[in-house]
Amino acid sequence: MIRVLVVDDDFMVARIHSGYVARVPGFTVVHAAHTGRAAIAAAAEHQPDLVLLDIYLPDMSGLDVLMALRSVSRPVDVLVITAAHDVATVRAAMRGGAVNYLIKPFAAGALTERLEQYAHVHRRLATIGSEVRQDEVDRLFGTTRGGPPPLPKGLSVTTCALVSDALKETGTDISAAEAALLTGLSRVSARRYLEYLCAAGQAELRPRYGTAGRPEHRYRWTG
Repeated sequence: MIRVLVVDDDFMVARIHSGYVARVPGFTVVHAAHTGRAAIAAAAEHQPDLVLLDIYLPDMSGLDVLMALRSVSRPVDVLVITAAHDVATVRAAMRGGAVNYLIKPFAAGALTERLEQYAHVHRRLATIGSEVRQDEVDRLFGTTRGGPPPLPKGLSVTTCALVSDALKETGTDISAAEAALLTGLSRVSARRYLEYLCAAGQAELRPRYGTAGRPEHRYRWTG
């Protein structure tokens, strides 16, 4: 589980954000803090993996909290959630090491998407090993070679990773029906993810021709 600390000066907003986080598989909220000093103390006590951090706090700037959280011996990842939309604040958050930046107000899906992206990178880093190749870095950052195409509406990063892992682990080509069995998805959903992986250059389509009728679509991981 990815442990999350929610920081917002508004008690009700903190509760809402905590509810959003709790609904995303693989995440759990360990604490909610409402001031900068309380956030720093809670991070030291609860050792979260990720902090959802507001900028406008009653006792200190969230940017100062960000710097404090990133300068300790066990730095924590920070996702900034704030109404601040000026360039100077966004730039300061980026320089401070924020993993993402979400401007209020936003729909629950916007936070879910960012949490799923974070979980995907978190999981990939945990499985890569002690050294990483440049192409793996490119995929993690998603900023070079144009990056992969965006996921179509209705598809999630977490489920896409599930299909990717299933395709990779088979070591051979599989059909959408077989992918559905391996992942617990419907055949239609599995096919949509497989088609996306082909468009992203991570899989290839291999038609298998039978004795009659249309060829069966088979998919193979290419990485």
